[in-house]
Formats: sequence, structure tokens, C-alpha cells
Amino acid sequence: MPMKSINTVTGSVSADKLGTTLMHEHLLIGLAGWELDTKAPRFERKTALKTAVDRLKELKDLGLGTFVDPCPNDIGRDVNFMAEVGYASGVNVVCSTGLYKEDLGNTAYFKHRSLEEISDILVSEIKDGVGETGIKAGLIKCATGKDHITEYEQKCLRAAARAAKKTGTPITTHTEDGTMGREQLNIFAEEGVDLAHVIIGHSCGSSDLKYHTDLLDRGCYLGFDRFGLDLVHPDRLRLAALIGLVGIGFEKQLVLSHDSVACWLGREMPELDPKTQKAVRNWHPAHIFKNILPALKEAGVGDQKINSMLVDNPRRFFET
Repeated sequence: MPMKSINTVTGSVSADKLGTTLMHEHLLIGLAGWELDTKAPRFERKTALKTAVDRLKELKDLGLGTFVDPCPNDIGRDVNFMAEVGYASGVNVVCSTGLYKEDLGNTAYFKHRSLEEISDILVSEIKDGVGETGIKAGLIKCATGKDHITEYEQKCLRAAARAAKKTGTPITTHTEDGTMGREQLNIFAEEGVDLAHVIIGHSCGSSDLKYHTDLLDRGCYLGFDRFGLDLVHPDRLRLAALIGLVGIGFEKQLVLSHDSVACWLGREMPELDPKTQKAVRNWHPAHIFKNILPALKEAGVGDQKINSMLVDNPRRFFET
């Protein structure tokens, strides 16, 4: 049987060519409303491209093969920018289609669109490409806020589920502070999605192992994908939970990343500036390679289990 072909911003690749993969990083983000800030520094595309390319070249030197950028449509996604970075760096870049959570997304327009209309947009971006670019999404993104799923977010999750079923494209999610993963899975299950095609993102925002095992027992993947973001949840707690879950045999359902941002549209979020905040000094996509993997090995996690999380699981997630 031929290996499944995965959409990247520079064309399709077979799943076995993904290699070592960071499953949740960002090249460019612009929170909704950034374009209205007339005092913001002008966006210098050439400078931003160099920053992003240099970042991916550093990661390639560390062994990275694929960089997954699940930026939703409504917070600055620029697939042409991603493609330029992909071509210049030689790293596979996978982009997504989907909408962000209600409190931070650009929601006014989509609140008036039906579930079916939103799903059709997602399907089109996967099958035909984003707008006139011809660049096809390889992933579906959806998101929920803390402790509650709004009516709007539920509509977006159901639209994502229906697009996933129509296209065979997997889903990755945003959760806030390690909440609402169970409820996300309930919605996907109601829509008939195979939960083995789902990553519940930012699950490392919780240290509740019962929460983690409840999700894992349903067959999904968990994203331990905010390493370095100590401002939100400290790495020592992320590591403790990860080492515990690997230790009881869940390494085949875990993926790793940082949720880092290379470039911002508008002003950078001051609380996320590593130059001024000790709590995010390691919030960069080389942190796992330089610091987290050595910590895992020191704790007795072997190369085979590390390879599962960085190579085998991303490949299996995309190819199923």
C-alpha cells in the first residue's frame, strides 16, 4: 500500500518523509485587531522572513524535518510567508485551516456563517488550496477557552469534525490551562470522528494525570506542546507529567512542541518577550532539542520512546 501523501506549503510529501517533527509552532501570528494599531511598528516582511528562515535552519541543523504551524485562519495566517520560509530553509512546513477560540479570534464575520458554510471553507482549503495561492492545508485547527465551550466554539469544532471526515485530514486543538479536552473529544465523537486522528493540544497546561489518562484512554494524542512557556505552566511540571505518562506506556500517544512564535504582526505581546521575561527565556523551538531531551534521558526515557514522540507519532497521526 502506498504511503499517504501529506499537504505541506511547498507541495505534498509522503508521511515517511516527515522525519523529526515539532507539532505545534508558529512562524507568524497577528492577534485579531493588530492591523488597527496605527502606532505599531511597520511590519518588515523581508526582516521577518530572515528571522523565520534562520530559525528553521537552526532547527534543521538540530535534526528537524517538519515544522507544523497550526495558525488558524483568523489570527494572521499567511501561507505565502510560510511557503517562502519552507523553500528557503529546506524544512517541511505544514499549515492548517480553521478558526480560533472566541475571545481571541476574529469572530464577528463567522458568527453569522452556518456550520456547513464554515466546514465547506475548511474542505476547500484542504482540497483546492487557500484562496488563489494553491497552497493546501494539511491540518485542521480548532480551539476552546478556559473551563467552557461557547456556542460559537462548538460550531467551529463541529465544522472541523465534518471537514475531517470529508477529507481524511486530522485535527489539532487549542485548550486553555489544560481544560475542556474531554468535552472536545465528546463533540468529535458525536460527529463520528476517529479520535486517533485528534491531538488535544496544550494538554501539558494541566498536571492532572487523571485528566491526561481519561483522554489517552479514548485513543487520541496529547500535545505536550508548550515547553518553555513557564509563564503559563512551569516546565518542571510539564516534564513530571510527561515522564510519568511515558513511564506507564503512553509514549505512542504523545507529541512534543513549544507553541513558539517567530514573528508578530503588530506589537509583540510584552509578557511573551524572552528579552525581558525570565519565565519565557526558553520559549523557542530549539528548547526541546537542547534542554528537554537531555532532561528526559537523565530521567531514564530511552531513545526509542523519544523517537516515538518526535518521529513515529507525527507520522502515524498524519498517515491514518
